[in-house]
Amino acid sequence: MNPQEPDHGTPVSVKIRERIAAARKRFHANDNIADFIEPGELERLLDEVEEKMKGVLSSLVIDTEHDHNTGNTARRVAKMYLKEVFQGRYVKTPEITEFPNAEHLNELMIVGPITVRSACSHHFCPIMGKIWIGVLPNEHTNVIGLSKYARLAEWVMGRPQIQEEAVVQLADLIQQKTQPDGLAIVMEASHFCMSWRGVKDVDSKMINSVMRGSFLKDANLRREFLSLIPQKG
Repeated sequence: MNPQEPDHGTPVSVKIRERIAAARKRFHANDNIADFIEPGELERLLDEVEEKMKGVLSSLVIDTEHDHNTGNTARRVAKMYLKEVFQGRYVKTPEITEFPNAEHLNELMIVGPITVRSACSHHFCPIMGKIWIGVLPNEHTNVIGLSKYARLAEWVMGRPQIQEEAVVQLADLIQQKTQPDGLAIVMEASHFCMSWRGVKDVDSKMINSVMRGSFLKDANLRREFLSLIPQKG
């Protein structure tokens, strides 16, 4: 074998796992593992997932060889998971340009609603919802463009998630990027694991929030933020 060719004897998923284990990091469903994926390995991982998905379809007793609708389903599903709905696990944080708060802005700013899409970690069913972000900057806060909040939200939500954990992850990320005096996030979402399966309740939604800094300490600021969010539901 040419030494420059990839080692096809060991699955690429095993190699990635070994690197994560060596770094003593975790790789839960909602973790980003981009730092442990080397160039070209994502395509090989896609091939590996495709082959395993073929086994799933076979075990579901679906004749993919003769069914024109499912002949390429394994490839499509693999691509969907790795490059679309779960892309936030496999790519690095979006490039975000940060600017100093030259004008010393210190008034409440609200971004939203930001439409977000994810999937629950329990059943891989879709989560569809909206997010509102409140920021109280100070003179040392880094300022980022409004669209960048949506990019960060998409990156965090682009993994199998539990809504409560997803909002905390997003809050941690924005806090790290901007260092505001206060940060508030509210998320409202529909969960297909309730409407598509289980109790099949199509109207139920989940709303949760994270309050940091001034929003946690100042009840008036918290009320102002919540009052400025359009009626949910």
